[in-house]
Amino acid sequence: MHSVEMIECAIDLAKRLGYEIRQDWLGGANGGGCELRGTKWLFLDLSLSPEERLEQLADALADDPRVADAHVPTELRTYFNRRSEPH
Repeated sequence: MHSVEMIECAIDLAKRLGYEIRQDWLGGANGGGCELRGTKWLFLDLSLSPEERLEQLADALADDPRVADAHVPTELRTYFNRRSEPH
């Protein structure tokens, strides 16, 4: 699975978990996750490479315990697990 496909799967996962997604050209400014008025948001910076956007998504979803119980394609789950391993 390519990075763009993994981004689409991660966005789908985030939406299923109740996140609102905003994709904008942020010029390298910090995107990522936050909570505003009880709603979880993910801001993806379209000026970043697909790999960097996938990292933004993985970082934002890493602290959400619901991800462990969610249906996640094997390649995306493997990517998430690899990122959480100590280096």
